[in-house]
Parts: sequence; C-alpha cells; structure tokens
Amino acid sequence: MKAIVYDQYGPPNVLRVADVPKPEPSDSQILVKIYALSINSWDWDTLTGKPFEYRFGSGLFKPKSSLIHGCDIAGVIEAVGKKVIHFQVGDAVFGDLGEGGWGAFAEFICVSEDQLSIKPASMSFEKAACLAHGGNLAVQGLADCGQIKSGQKVLINGGGGTTGTLAIQIAKSFGAEVTAVDHQLKLDCMVELGADHVMNFTNHDFTQSPTKYDLIFDMKTSRRLSNYQSVLTDNGNYVTVGGKTSKILPIVLFGKLRRKCKMHMLVYKPNKNNSYLLELFEQNQLIPVIDRCFSLDQCVEAFAYFGKGDFKGNVVVTVAEHEI
Repeated sequence: MKAIVYDQYGPPNVLRVADVPKPEPSDSQILVKIYALSINSWDWDTLTGKPFEYRFGSGLFKPKSSLIHGCDIAGVIEAVGKKVIHFQVGDAVFGDLGEGGWGAFAEFICVSEDQLSIKPASMSFEKAACLAHGGNLAVQGLADCGQIKSGQKVLINGGGGTTGTLAIQIAKSFGAEVTAVDHQLKLDCMVELGADHVMNFTNHDFTQSPTKYDLIFDMKTSRRLSNYQSVLTDNGNYVTVGGKTSKILPIVLFGKLRRKCKMHMLVYKPNKNNSYLLELFEQNQLIPVIDRCFSLDQCVEAFAYFGKGDFKGNVVVTVAEHEI
C-alpha cells in the first residue's frame, strides 16, 4: 500500500509517498480502507520535530522508520477480526487514531473498535475526517473543562483553525456569546460560523481588552499566565489545548493555585464525544469546514499549505476515490 513517510525532521519536502506492507488485522482489530484524512497541528509538529519534546514519542534525532503519522481518518471497513462485535465489512466509519499509535497517512490502517464511529450517510468522507480530533478537543475543552453555560462570554483563540472552527459552532450551540480570535484572512469565516465578535490578533491583543470573559479556550497559548487571568471573570475558566510549552508549563504548575478563576490544560480523550458531535451534525449545528483538498501524491503541497497557516478550518487529503 501507499503511505506518507519521512526519514528526517524538517519542512514538507522531506515527505515522500512510499510502498509499505499492507497491515493485517488481529482477531480484535478492524482493517479500514482510508478514503480521506485531515492534517492537524500535531502532525505538523511531529514533521518538523519542534518543539523538541514532541520527539520523545517519534524518535529523538530522526523519526522511527516504522512510524506513520496522522490521526484523523474516514473510510470503509475492509475486514474485521473474529472478536470484533460492533462493526462489519462495508461500514463507513471515522475516528481519531491518536490513542492507538497513529497511522492515518496511508491507504489502510488496522484499529481497535473503540477508535471508530459510524459515519452518517449524509456526511462526506472529507468532512468526517475533520470531525473526531478537533471536535473532541472542542467539546472537552469547552464543556468538560470549561463548564460552558448559556449566556456566558466565551473567547476562542485560534478560532479559524481545525479545532477553532468547530469550537465556535459548539459554543454557540450552548448559547454562549462568542468572541473568536485569529488573523485577518479568517475573520469572515468565523463570522459565518456564528461568532458574535472577531479580533485580528496581529493588531489587537485580547489580553488587553476591557471585556472580562467567563471562559477562554486557547489553541495558541502565547501569553503569560497573568495576562490571561487579567481578562477572566472572578469565577472564569481558562483552558489550553496547545501552544508554546514555555507558556503552558506555568499554567500546569501554578494555574490551580488561583482561588477564583481556574486555569486548565486539557487531558484529551480521543473519540469520547463522537456521538454528541454526530447529534450536533444531524441538528445542523455543526459542520466541519474544509479549506482545500489534496491527493495523497500531493502530500508535500498539502503540508506546505497547512504550514503557511492561512487555511480556514481544515486541510484534507483524499486517499481513495468515492461517491460520497
């Protein structure tokens, strides 16, 4: 089968499409033919090897030769092990493979049952490949950690990206007043998704805003702990899911020492909220945003486009031809 591989950390041009052995499922595994996948920030960081601590799972000085990256997939089940209970051959599925060792950047993958959910017939494979990772991050960050409630003022930093575009819609489904922050090219998209207010981070520092927020959901985490605390209400919540390690570390170490506002780093659980995300989709309250689709052979172009950071929502790789 074909897979996207690389032998050294670096820019997108270190990527190549190679022939690798097609996996065979064990008795408890499912073989999925991947139709579409999406690229997220973790994929970019593991490609570049930055920050350095991300290499502990993929190889300190060069990527492990057996490691295929990527976590967000959608496809069709081609084979099931004899111990598989909930799925059958021909089922259209999607899921986040992060907990099971990655492997999305390929034509086939073997996974366990708990990594998959059934894809609705009304949802394209491309959109399904954008749902699990970003959607679960958003729900767990806003609801589980952030305790979002109707009427609250919620700020989403990084609102135009893979997780942020879903987070805006999910926050609105809770009845929140949403302020979304990203750069100029993404402002119109965030308004279309329902954001009540938008900010261009290149000329507006939201931590200097006179507005106090009940919840800040942050994909970027580029400010000091005290900066975030200054724009939270007394009982507000700050939740980070990514950003600069030097800024996240003080939140982990000292954030819970605050008596009033609470600072959290999300402990992510892949696929936990897939059913809830599908409910929102069926109610037309959640639609994954796709900026551009590439083929598997265009992996260098796909990652280069992602790395520029101008994309709105998701960058998708279509792996196999399909009707829906």
